Amino acid sequence: MLDRIGKNLRNALQKIATSIFFNTKEIDEACYEIKRALLEADIDLELVDSLIKKIKEEARKEKANREHLIKFIHKELVEILGGETHEFKLEKKVKPYKIMLLGLYGCGKTTTAAKLAFYYSKRGFKACLLGLDVHRPAAPEQLEQLAEKAKITCFVDKEEKNPLAIYEKFKEKIKKFDLCLIDTAGRDVLNKDLLEEIRLLKEVIKPEKTFLVVAADIGKAAKKQAQGFNEVGIDGIIITRMDGTAKGGGALVSCKETGSKVFFIGTGEKLHDIESFDPASFVSRLLGMGDLKTLLEKIESVSEKKQTERKFTLLDFYEQIKTMQKIGPLDKIAEMIPGMGSFAHSAIKKIPNIFEVQEEKLKRWRYAIDSMTKEERENPEIIDSSRISRISRGSHVSAAEIREMLKYYKLIKEIVQSREPRIDKSILQKIAKKFGKKIF
Repeated sequence: MLDRIGKNLRNALQKIATSIFFNTKEIDEACYEIKRALLEADIDLELVDSLIKKIKEEARKEKANREHLIKFIHKELVEILGGETHEFKLEKKVKPYKIMLLGLYGCGKTTTAAKLAFYYSKRGFKACLLGLDVHRPAAPEQLEQLAEKAKITCFVDKEEKNPLAIYEKFKEKIKKFDLCLIDTAGRDVLNKDLLEEIRLLKEVIKPEKTFLVVAADIGKAAKKQAQGFNEVGIDGIIITRMDGTAKGGGALVSCKETGSKVFFIGTGEKLHDIESFDPASFVSRLLGMGDLKTLLEKIESVSEKKQTERKFTLLDFYEQIKTMQKIGPLDKIAEMIPGMGSFAHSAIKKIPNIFEVQEEKLKRWRYAIDSMTKEERENPEIIDSSRISRISRGSHVSAAEIREMLKYYKLIKEIVQSREPRIDKSILQKIAKKFGKKIF
């Protein structure tokens, strides 16, 4: 996510953290890196210059030291990119809770509707999709395909060209659901026809929330869209395509300038690539400081509900492996673990295939688990040398790799059972030791 921008910001903080002398020259060099990174992110020059001035003033204070300045920079970046977190919570007592999505063509509105339905279905809400885009060709078909993939009920009418008639047709059916995501029509540009259609839909449907969907690649132009759609009333913004553009910073800042709250960001093409927007977590990941909170949310979004009070077995470990594969490459997971972000980047740079090798090992570990008895999977503590030899012969996985897997099982077990919003320093050191690197 915004890898290039994050790399430049990390380089700037690295200069501050590792410089021999904490002086004006070092601060100026770091500020240059920060300015370049933020301008590449399409953030307004005046705002960037103001931040740089604040950093230099803070560095001159008597209390200033490396740690203090890094925390100050983090705090100021959080403020620029959104400030206070605005958590959005659904109310189960309202049924159905209707969320209407607005936006222009190409912003990812239909995909976002499916992502949100999937997001909340994994959190215990019975969700459905309602397609009211009667202008864009194949919009109903796209919504149906996404709904099928997400295993979400979808209501569309491919023949009807009146969105209000479609709503009236399915009005009673959506009452059986906790949540209804409503996909509306867009236009190439914001015009009176679109605004009038939205006003009419809102008047009849009376959605609990109305979110504007904006693509990150429009950068500072997000401000104009937010101001325009504010004429019909929006409760918040969802920014898509945060994974593939350097202009995401401009979109975030522009939305903040209008007073609109960003509640969600889209970080990829898959259904689970959406997350609630937390400016502090977002900046932490950019700076390589990790974001375990979002990692745990991602794990929960792709995992089936399980009993949490039973023993953690190798079968659970097997499920965690599948979860990791759904979330994405291990280097992306590592970026979310506090203290591992910068380590992951440096490791990839020095040993390009390190994470690919680890992912290949995961496949072989699965073969080994499949070759175990039920008792061994549920009580891996009983696996001794003779059992390892038998499992190795049956799975064609070396004894050394099976022993390594059992060590990782113990490590993952410790993390999963703790379920704390942080990872202990000793655990990070264990992870680092596996790769032969130091984090601290």
